[in-house]
Amino acid sequence: MPIGPNGIFDLTDVPATRQAVRALAESIAGTIPDEPTVTAHEIRVPRAEAPDVPILLLRPQNAPGALPVIMWFHGGGQVLGFAAQDVPWLKQLSAALGCAVAAVDYRLAPETPAPGAAEDGYTAYRWISDHATDLGLDPTRIGLAGQSGGGGIAATTALLIRDRGAVTPLFQLLMYPMLDDRNTTDSSREITDIGIWDRATNLLAWQAILGDRAGTEDITPYCAASRAADLAGLPPTFIGVGELDVFRDESLDYATRLRTHGVPVELHLYPGAYHAFDLFAPQSQLAESFRHTWNNYLARHLTKAPAAP
Repeated sequence: MPIGPNGIFDLTDVPATRQAVRALAESIAGTIPDEPTVTAHEIRVPRAEAPDVPILLLRPQNAPGALPVIMWFHGGGQVLGFAAQDVPWLKQLSAALGCAVAAVDYRLAPETPAPGAAEDGYTAYRWISDHATDLGLDPTRIGLAGQSGGGGIAATTALLIRDRGAVTPLFQLLMYPMLDDRNTTDSSREITDIGIWDRATNLLAWQAILGDRAGTEDITPYCAASRAADLAGLPPTFIGVGELDVFRDESLDYATRLRTHGVPVELHLYPGAYHAFDLFAPQSQLAESFRHTWNNYLARHLTKAPAAP
């Protein structure tokens, strides 16, 4: 992995870092036992005036009935990463929860500036919703989830879904999400030398995503979810973030404003935790606690309520 001056993700050389991320993901995948009960196949959602949206659909072979769905958005600051990087552990999640997982391979910046990735998320969500019955999926139980940059895409996708009048997702699960391009919070200013995803790296990422628009007033909520003034009507939300994460304060602010607008929120702040602590220290007690907490949230929300007598 190239190490830049401000963290392990060197956004001064995006092509080289993308190659390194792919190699790292393949190396990690080799350490995770395969889950043979879960199948994976690619769907390409066509569009008239834009490239197809690739989706990796994972599903447990023996789960009964129409399956609930987690639409998954991978991490990487909206500049790095790819859907297949998470498949090994997403297969385990699919088997454990008895659900399908639709991992969206959204387009990355700077080749595709915002709101391109959110448009990909919306297109994928509408297609899965519209074709759920044919695929053996439950159209009433589709939730959004994502890590870091992918958490930001899940949040902007939820706003597009609401504003275009589509069916509200079951939930949005945002793991240390990338929400605000302005970089004016205390945590954005203070977290400068942790070495995972710090202020300088975040500024470079937003510049790639938005170009000269970053930090200006010329930004819609579909580019950066924190820009939304009205958060009413969004799905129930889970937000988890570390105390030493550059995204800490924007996550706390988003959670507070969601609750003010009547959205049910479950918020978890992890003391002493840096960005993506569950990935870089997976055996720590804090990481295990975090995984248990968000897995429990998913299980509770994906479980179909019993029919009324």
